[in-house]
Amino acid sequence: SYERARDGLFLAFQTPEEIPGITVENMIRTARQMITGKKEKLLAFRKELSAMMAELKIDPSYAQRYLNVGFSGGEKKRSEVLQLLMLQPKLALLDETDSGLDVDAVQIVSEGVAKFHTAENACLIITHNARILDKLKVDFVHVLAKGEIIREGGAELVEQINAEGFAHILAEHDRVG
Repeated sequence: SYERARDGLFLAFQTPEEIPGITVENMIRTARQMITGKKEKLLAFRKELSAMMAELKIDPSYAQRYLNVGFSGGEKKRSEVLQLLMLQPKLALLDETDSGLDVDAVQIVSEGVAKFHTAENACLIITHNARILDKLKVDFVHVLAKGEIIREGGAELVEQINAEGFAHILAEHDRVG
């Protein structure tokens, strides 16, 4: 909701909605204005948006397209990362932002999330593929199975998952458990 966004919460959905009638540019500009309470100059905003789109390898024409309408899965995910970077929330919840992405798109999305994550904000990333975490400074990792946390750790746990997979951790939990 508007209040949560104003308080600094951002949610990226596993399957982003298509919103006909609202352009990418207008959505981001309006959201930013509602969050900050400040109206910024259109040319300055467009310059910043254009630069951010270039970093995320988003075609500049997409700024004038309706939000996510006709976008591929990867384009929708990059659009969400664009929103994340332009809105600069305090906390971003990213629900399977990497699902359905090819290797190149995962790299672009991961770099965008890494650019966002600073000491002033936080990211909670829900994923089934630990590879998106390779480019990120990971503070904590929690592995959930059947609604419970079965393992916790730091960056070393990401390395273990990448090397051995989730199945190894599940089997280990079942043996101990």
